[in-house]
Amino acid sequence: MTGTELLLRSTRVLTPEGEHPASVTVADGRIAAVLPHDAAAPPGARLVDLGTAALLPGLVDTHVHVNDPGRAEWEGFATATRAAAAGGITTLIDMPLNSVPPTTTPEHLAVKRAAARAVAHTDLGFWGGAVPDNTARLRPLHDAGVFGFKCFLSPSGVDEFPELDAERLAAAMAEIAAFDGLLIAHAEDPARLAEAPDPAGSRAYADFLASRPPAAELDAIRRLIALARRFGTRVHVLHLSTAAALPLIAEARADGVRISAETCPHFLTLTAEEVPDGATEFKCCPPIREAANQDALWAGLAAGTLDCVVSDHSPCTADLKVPDFGAAWGGISSLQLGLPAVWTAARARGHRLADVVRWMATGPARLAGLAHKGAIAPGMDADLTFLDPEATFTVDPAALHHRNPVTAYAGRTLHGVVRATWLRGRLIAEDGHVTGPAAGRLLTRGPAA
Repeated sequence: MTGTELLLRSTRVLTPEGEHPASVTVADGRIAAVLPHDAAAPPGARLVDLGTAALLPGLVDTHVHVNDPGRAEWEGFATATRAAAAGGITTLIDMPLNSVPPTTTPEHLAVKRAAARAVAHTDLGFWGGAVPDNTARLRPLHDAGVFGFKCFLSPSGVDEFPELDAERLAAAMAEIAAFDGLLIAHAEDPARLAEAPDPAGSRAYADFLASRPPAAELDAIRRLIALARRFGTRVHVLHLSTAAALPLIAEARADGVRISAETCPHFLTLTAEEVPDGATEFKCCPPIREAANQDALWAGLAAGTLDCVVSDHSPCTADLKVPDFGAAWGGISSLQLGLPAVWTAARARGHRLADVVRWMATGPARLAGLAHKGAIAPGMDADLTFLDPEATFTVDPAALHHRNPVTAYAGRTLHGVVRATWLRGRLIAEDGHVTGPAAGRLLTRGPAA
């Protein structure tokens, strides 16, 4: 153990006990101690006084589509992790689809890891995929270190990653339960989607919204709950859009079903009523719904029914965002903006920074089993974010680090400027600029690789 290298001091340090003045010391990449605000810097330690700005744990984003390799022109590991670092995120978990090959075998996982190893600016882990033909590969993928397995109950949008029908979903959940893994699911029912109106050729957001009805999410979640109850599988509902599902999840959890759920910044900050015709930068699946639904999602967060808020950063090249809601690629690009977007809406609703930390750092870290991430406490990785919570900025897509300058937040004024980000005590971003060479590590469920 070497001596303390760094002391960060602020009147607003967000720890598991709440927000209070403190000094945080860092040694060997870990938080060594959380001391009184006026504690003297240990000999040889560099003092950084943040004044009245806030010191948060580095955020953990467990829902990011990097697309690399194979579709790196959509998003690559270098650009995605640069955007994350600039936005106060220190750990990403990459989704298994949109890359070629998808992460559905241990061999494909090795290809992913090779593409990321030298270029990641944040720590980075990987989800595996559960698809129709790989049930026998799920345990080997688990043993290779993926954090769990993503599946679709309806078409994913890419041929390399087919959805699971009812029989194959049951088989996958039984297999995952056998080794106590985690299934994470895109929960929309294909039959409900098939009977909904087709938005092809329409520039109207209302037509797209009608094509992804709340009933599709509700039916799919009911199926997941029934199978989780049957097999004892741990299951997590991805990007929950409809608040009507919250009572189902709360009741199942009260009955002992091992189910959790997340929502996303765009569902908490954007509403269907404000989407202009042809503005397909707002298109995602499931969709951004009405303001009343958004209010109920916030209530679900406050009640603890929703466990975390993660980006579902799902980018594409600009040419795929054609103004036809039926034909445009669905996905919101917001990796760098999640913290200020959520904080802007949270503060307006009377929530505290401690709530945002619970939703965007502690909760996702718990979901992925990242025991050393998501909190400012002794022994944790010194992953830290310096946020000026009262400062504002106007979103300029050209100033963002993700590969293609498309975002639904363009032109919006947000509260909360990320001034600096540290990864294991090393400064990796400052005032929107990424500093130094890539320093991220590749993570498994155990030690970093």
